[in-house]
Amino acid sequence: MADKYGVPFGIEQHEGMASMLVKLKGKAIISLNDLPDIRKIFSGYHIETTDIRYTVGGGKSSDSKEVLIFS
Repeated sequence: MADKYGVPFGIEQHEGMASMLVKLKGKAIISLNDLPDIRKIFSGYHIETTDIRYTVGGGKSSDSKEVLIFS
């Protein structure tokens, strides 16, 4: 998973975010890459899929999908 973000952020960190989400007193929306492990970790929440276009430094863009996770 870390290669998708350009920094070390593995499955353990995503699981930690899911644990924190349970404890929040307010509402949250999290946007993450649409990956099977992400969907599994956050399966207890409402998830919507959205299209996204990644462009870095005005260069070539690529189309992808992200999930929006609602607490």
